[in-house]
Amino acid sequence: MITVTNLHKTFSMGAYELPVLKGIDLEIQRGELIAIVGASGAGKSTLLHIIGTLDKPSSGTVTINGQDIFQMSDAQQADFRNKRIGFIFQFHHLLPEFTALENAGMPALVQRRDPASVESDAKALLTEVGLGKRLHHKPGELSGGEQQRVAIARALMQKPDLVLADEPTGNLDSHTGDALFGLMRDLNKARGITFIIVTHNDKLSAQADRIVYMQDGMIV
Repeated sequence: MITVTNLHKTFSMGAYELPVLKGIDLEIQRGELIAIVGASGAGKSTLLHIIGTLDKPSSGTVTINGQDIFQMSDAQQADFRNKRIGFIFQFHHLLPEFTALENAGMPALVQRRDPASVESDAKALLTEVGLGKRLHHKPGELSGGEQQRVAIARALMQKPDLVLADEPTGNLDSHTGDALFGLMRDLNKARGITFIIVTHNDKLSAQADRIVYMQDGMIV
């Protein structure tokens, strides 16, 4: 499903250049749940952001379902990102003034889908992730684990082929983090969605189909 070929990323800081990715080659199969692990600064999040078109590589290619995503225009990338990729971050990035239902439906509302259809889909997703009785609560009225469940529902709203999760359990206690990872594993198996998860948690990464270790901008 995904092929990353000779991927490099260098950040320029004035006259100083910092190489973060140093020739990454990686293939990911459809329906896999893989964990990317490594020390802080290894380049894990940078790799995830490039696969998700949130950042651009200095060189190299990323193809998803046979499409070279960096041959697309910015507008095409934005549309691809909205429709085909779901994102879950360590900090859930929910909009505080909106309810769980509204937050979950946001990617579809951005695409100007019919509001009644969006509400129906968002309600079904929130019920699936265990929040059927919390639909009209705002983020400030939800626990950390509940907020991340809203973020998972939002990531699934457009029926993506791929979900990218960057330290999704990093701000949660171990029990809540275990439950959240279990939910992602269940969704991966039930829906066949490909998950790429960046995590420092060895216990959780051990439950992935495959672990990719990164060190100093390379896969080791």
